[in-house]
Amino acid sequence: MNTKQQDKDLASGKHIPRKNMLEAIRDALDIKLGDDENVVIFGEDAGYFGGVFRATEGLQKKYGKSRVFDTPISELGIIGAAVGMAAYGLRPVPEIQFADYILPAFDQIASEAARLRYRSAGEFTAPITIRAPTGGGIFGGQTHSQSPEALFTHVAGLKTVIPSNPYDAKGLLIAAIEDDDPVIFLEPKRLYNGPFDGHHNRPVTPWSAHETSKVPEGHYTVPLGKAAVTRTGQEVTILSYGTMVHVAKAAAEETGIDAEIIDLRTLLPLDDETIATSVRKTGRCVVVHEATKTSGFGGELIAIVQELCLNYLEAPIERVTGWDTPYPHAQEWDYFPGPDRVGAALKKVMEA
Repeated sequence: MNTKQQDKDLASGKHIPRKNMLEAIRDALDIKLGDDENVVIFGEDAGYFGGVFRATEGLQKKYGKSRVFDTPISELGIIGAAVGMAAYGLRPVPEIQFADYILPAFDQIASEAARLRYRSAGEFTAPITIRAPTGGGIFGGQTHSQSPEALFTHVAGLKTVIPSNPYDAKGLLIAAIEDDDPVIFLEPKRLYNGPFDGHHNRPVTPWSAHETSKVPEGHYTVPLGKAAVTRTGQEVTILSYGTMVHVAKAAAEETGIDAEIIDLRTLLPLDDETIATSVRKTGRCVVVHEATKTSGFGGELIAIVQELCLNYLEAPIERVTGWDTPYPHAQEWDYFPGPDRVGAALKKVMEA
């Protein structure tokens, strides 16, 4: 991504290995386990098996069963235990096997973890990083494919992060683990093994390695709360995150519209400054996300753009999202906002 840190890393002249997002996430976890004995990782199958997607593969063998371990099938118990651990000095990194299953733990997240610093007047903090695969792309159907990010952005005291590429995934995850407040770290499973075919919006076998990105070895961070301009443009701003960043890029290329794409990376805290700077320059805005439309995070983005940029807008803001339905299995690739739908929105704002 177009960040000063990445430019510095990639211009260093040193050999930089290529990793997919899964490998980058595992690398970040390995680094934090190695440099901070207070970091512990746990979840359903997160220990011996290495997680259903193998994000924690090999870490229990390397660091032992007291640092990386399995839990019962109880999301409420996993997060409740994490809150207690955090209050007494550990830095837990619990894994929820699929983001869909995080709802039983929502009370512990919203009522306990998010409020611990406030209710204790700063005596206690909750340095918890909750990892969860999110979104579709593996034909998981209605209970393995949802995008619940908007639920967490409504909770004061939480930070919500969704990376779109391996470099950011590693840097953001390290920054999240080092943060003293709770972070919801949602990982688009459709991107785990490399970018998909964004132009045709068709499935890619999820278990095989595809394209990778340069990810420097060792410790580095990508700051929370800072968006990235992944494509510069003059005609319209596209606000997106996670998987849809790649769809937005494909739509811009196919339509030939000079779109500037902002990868939000962190939804809360949100980088209002980067958003406003771009929209004031282009005068047009399209918001894209995979989650359902009604009460989705796109509505918040539209409100913010109007609050900060109303006098600069040349056209109404367009929103491209998933449908307001339970997540479909057979029609998964029609449910996703694809380049055609995003391209139609781009053309509409340009014609207004």
